[in-house]
Amino acid sequence: MSGGGPGAASGGAVPPAFTPFPLRVLLGRVAREWARDRRIFDLPASRWFDASSGPDLSVEVLGRRAATPLGPAAGPHTQLAQNIALAWLGGARVIELKTVQVRDRLEIPRPCIDMETVGYNVEWSQELRLEQSLEEYAKAAMLIEVLRGWDALRPALGPDPGPHVLDLSVGYDLAGVTSPQVAAFIDGMLDARPTVDRLRAEIPEPFAPWRGHPFPARLVGSATVSTFHGCPPDEIAAIARHLMTRHDLDVVVKLNPTLLGRERVAGILLDELGYREVRLRPKDFERDLALPEAVDLIRELDVFARGRGRRFGIKLTNTLVVANHRGVLPADPMYLSGPPLHVLAVTLLDELRRAMPGTLALGVDRGGAEVSFSAGVTKANLPALAGLGIAPITACSDLLRPGGYGRLRPMLAALGEAMAAAGCGTIDAWRRRREAEAAAAGHDGAVGAYASEVRDAARNGAYTRAGTAARRPRRLDRALGAWDCTACNLCLTVCPNDAFFSPSPASSAPVRVGRQYLLFAELCNRCGNCAVFCPERGDPAAVKPALYLSPERFALADRPGFLLSRCGPRAAVTPAPGCEADAARVTALLVADDGLPLDPRDLGAAG
Repeated sequence: MSGGGPGAASGGAVPPAFTPFPLRVLLGRVAREWARDRRIFDLPASRWFDASSGPDLSVEVLGRRAATPLGPAAGPHTQLAQNIALAWLGGARVIELKTVQVRDRLEIPRPCIDMETVGYNVEWSQELRLEQSLEEYAKAAMLIEVLRGWDALRPALGPDPGPHVLDLSVGYDLAGVTSPQVAAFIDGMLDARPTVDRLRAEIPEPFAPWRGHPFPARLVGSATVSTFHGCPPDEIAAIARHLMTRHDLDVVVKLNPTLLGRERVAGILLDELGYREVRLRPKDFERDLALPEAVDLIRELDVFARGRGRRFGIKLTNTLVVANHRGVLPADPMYLSGPPLHVLAVTLLDELRRAMPGTLALGVDRGGAEVSFSAGVTKANLPALAGLGIAPITACSDLLRPGGYGRLRPMLAALGEAMAAAGCGTIDAWRRRREAEAAAAGHDGAVGAYASEVRDAARNGAYTRAGTAARRPRRLDRALGAWDCTACNLCLTVCPNDAFFSPSPASSAPVRVGRQYLLFAELCNRCGNCAVFCPERGDPAAVKPALYLSPERFALADRPGFLLSRCGPRAAVTPAPGCEADAARVTALLVADDGLPLDPRDLGAAG
């Protein structure tokens, strides 16, 4: 297969990063997949989390109850509606929405994610227009509302999935956050009735009773502030005050690991953990906040919030800016995440706790400033993190590894098992237990005990360069082809956008080996994560047959593909130039009852 669509992007218009699927298509897929395979958006019911069983994992996040403390961090898993619904099915009950900013026509380098061992990225903002982001978040809220109330799912989700929290994320400077465009976006998130009412008409027949459902109009109650490196403390404070006063939002400020200082970061990252190939840039430390400035900022905003009847918190941490030493991503600098960031973030948490006793909501003497955490969160460390009194705890890098959204349930199961083994029925009881254990071991609190643990060379092997190098993906000496690959399923699970799908085995007659993988091109932003984990040489996003629902997007196709349309009760395909020879094979896969996961009735009619 070769060539592009009828109006291939070379020399013409640049296709958008995404063309989100309409709500009717998403809900049509929900009904079709559940009836056929007992899965939704490719995630089987066996990987969903029942929040009503086991210990009570619920927490308060800025005064709002969430049934679990875990969720996806603002990033690739929280930009499209189906991503957010997938995270919720996996057990996420605190979902940090993708950061939005006034500059919503960015050209982000591709690929933008490199997760081979630790984590690097060069994407940092939304890839949708502000109005598209508003619609995606409203669609996500409606999807979750339908899923939580759909009787058919109760055996898998339990009798009560529990409450969840959506958290807005905005950046990156005062001018942008206070701009009319961002103000209108936030206002739309606080009163989404016009968007929700418009989307009601898209709800398809299987869910017709939901067209009159009282969907929540207020989608968020809090905002996390993300700023550029070097943003002055006065400007960060002004952004937070603006969000509290103009929009009546509770506010969390995201802090950078550079607060530890260059010598401290280098000592931990390069010397203790062994990542000597990582190149820190002195200017990033010189222009960022220093620890004393951050302490003053936190205290100031905590007092201001309480005076306004609002809540304030901090998030640890943003990614660490480093020079591009790998040459995999086409931009410099890049941003480090994953296991080494975990050690830096925990160390910074301990430093802040010691610098401002009684200010942060940690331990038994809990202050007013809440703490959320997102840095190298995994199944192995979630129980310890939950015992520190922080919430929410959000993951990104780990969800980009094989298993994807299916990794959330084992994380929560590990937390529940640890609590049950200790006889703790609630997160508060677990926190008290961990504090008591830390004191008995001679530490001045659970945070101090955990910081010592992750810095202990005898216990922190999973965070070292040697430990992460052992996770390097397997490789085969074989070129990836459009058909008959090793069928490892990795491209499907590591894609944060659920762009890949694989017809069930019964419909695999045109495939000689294993399963066949196809791609919804409009859900693929060429992030590169599937290529990182594919064992064969090649990029699945570029090689596998790509399907388009939109004729306009198909006309801008930048990869081999087929336009999907409806022909009677079944799907039909129109091949792009150069793809004609494979049209029959693609059609044979899609027209089988267990082939296309979308309802053909949601496709446009063939011309």
